[in-house]
Amino acid sequence: MISSLSWLSIPPSPTSVQNLRRNSSPPISQTPINDLLRNFNSPFELRQVHAHLIKTNTPLSALPLSRVAFVCASPSSFTYAQRIIECLEKPDIVMWNSCLKAFAEGNSPGDAIALFYCLRRFDVFPNAFTFSFVFKACSHLLDLSTGRIVHGLIEKLGLQWNLFLQNSNLHLYALCGAMGDAQLLFEKMPERDVVTWNIMITQLIKRGEIVGAYELFAQMPERNVRSWTSMIVGFVHCGKPKEAVHLFLLMEETGMRPNEVTVVAVLSACADLGALDLGRKIHEYSNESKFTRNTHVSNTLIDMYVKCGCLEDACRVFYEMEERTVVSWSAMIGGLAMHGQAEEALNMFSKMIQTGIKPNGVTFIGLLHACSHMGFINEGRNFFASMTKDYAIIPQIEHYGCMVDLYSRAGLLQEAHEFIMNMPIEPNSVVWGALLGGCKVHRNIEMAEEAITHLLELDTLNDGYYVVLSNIYAQAEQWEDTARVRKLMRDQGVKKTQGWSSITVEGRVHEFVAGDETHPQAEEISRRWGKLLVKMKLKGYVPNTSVVLLDMEENEKEKVLFRHSEKLALVFGLMNTSPGTPIRIMKNLRVCEDCHAALKLISGIVGREIVVRDRNRFHCFKDGSCSCRDYW
Repeated sequence: MISSLSWLSIPPSPTSVQNLRRNSSPPISQTPINDLLRNFNSPFELRQVHAHLIKTNTPLSALPLSRVAFVCASPSSFTYAQRIIECLEKPDIVMWNSCLKAFAEGNSPGDAIALFYCLRRFDVFPNAFTFSFVFKACSHLLDLSTGRIVHGLIEKLGLQWNLFLQNSNLHLYALCGAMGDAQLLFEKMPERDVVTWNIMITQLIKRGEIVGAYELFAQMPERNVRSWTSMIVGFVHCGKPKEAVHLFLLMEETGMRPNEVTVVAVLSACADLGALDLGRKIHEYSNESKFTRNTHVSNTLIDMYVKCGCLEDACRVFYEMEERTVVSWSAMIGGLAMHGQAEEALNMFSKMIQTGIKPNGVTFIGLLHACSHMGFINEGRNFFASMTKDYAIIPQIEHYGCMVDLYSRAGLLQEAHEFIMNMPIEPNSVVWGALLGGCKVHRNIEMAEEAITHLLELDTLNDGYYVVLSNIYAQAEQWEDTARVRKLMRDQGVKKTQGWSSITVEGRVHEFVAGDETHPQAEEISRRWGKLLVKMKLKGYVPNTSVVLLDMEENEKEKVLFRHSEKLALVFGLMNTSPGTPIRIMKNLRVCEDCHAALKLISGIVGREIVVRDRNRFHCFKDGSCSCRDYW
């Protein structure tokens, strides 16, 4: 063996000797041979080991060949390792594949690509494993050009039958955004499995092509949990929670058991819809499946209960968690703020700091919301300053928006305006919109007109801003200006969003719009409202027709008031739920002043807790009062 490897018996060059002397590792003679054979980490050290083997007549087969390949995978050392492997008559591609695998699955995908090109340059014949590892490296690096080369070699070598390779190729094309190539490959594949379909669906969803993804999903001959979950997650992320819940119910019918990712997605959909019954059902399933040990699942449960108006349940989940992260604490702080419990939110923050959890930007958004909803001006200022001073958190546009909202709600419109003018970042439509909202509450037409000037540049098609300005003019009975704003909306092609309220009874969601007479129980709802109205007026209720911003007679304004969607949903709930049970209503717009006053009175008259989630926050009406303390 030694004589046949004379090319390997060349004594070290003077340069090599100098390098050896400079090397800090122990001399060969002082290093146990077994340690040396296992631990060489560079081509230089390998040459030392090789020289020692020749000197001691030790067979070359004592070298661990996978280690030889690994340390000599660079182009400059490749031929040296290749000749060692060939002399031992070993299938060298096996060794190189082990290197490719280590590089591709580790932190060196670039080395895997470089090694692949070495293999091609020196005519080492690849196999299916070679290509699979190269595809993995290409996916890490989004290296589409190398992927195309590999695809060509697969076609040339007739490996189209290998479904794993085809799926890897498909995944790379889709991941790199080459969806045309991915679609073509998908259509030409001689065989597809559920992985194939899932790859296409997942990548289409990531690109927001939810319709195309669902079309493929509908065509799938077989689906697994990942197929259903990907589609449910896709619907949630693109703002289609109803479709997500519907799909989940279909998934249940097939007998497929959801995993933790499915649970998180469906809970998010329940939070958006206020679907408390389904959310509770998912919670029970999560407990049975031990999913609540997963912090992400528990955090999503907190968010679901908060957004469904069940703050006590959210607290219960929070305190039962084995481990709480900054997300858990921030969710509770934000939830308490949303429910008008500002003091409790601030106390929760103090407990969080005491436990050693460092707040993040989301934590401070919750704190600033709490201050804004209750008018805690000084506390809000202090928290805003503390972000940078105490926690090195740079305020983002959301934090500036909270501060403008804080000042505007409190009537400090001039201070809010100065704050905007001094912002170090460009104010967006949310910031100016917060100022406009304050102008409506405090009836400041001049500043509202300035705010709308900026808003029409930043968010031309947002109907809410036009409506607020129109309402400000209407409150001042400037009907010509009101008409001018509405004409501007028509000219811009902007349509007013129709207000709606929904209530869930026995698992079914009932939706109402203002003046709704289409519901099967519409006549009964009207009669029941009439009876309630008599009791309300005995308690001092006077319809606040000023919120009807139309130029019409008072009695007509009252009729409009009485058919607001939240009133219809409330009466329907009173008719169709057991006495004493809470009524939960979801509304897409802000509750008006008249409905707010009416619901307070009704909560005392019927002895029921009424929880309303509007666009901004929760109002919990109980015993004739509201959790917002009339500061909203």
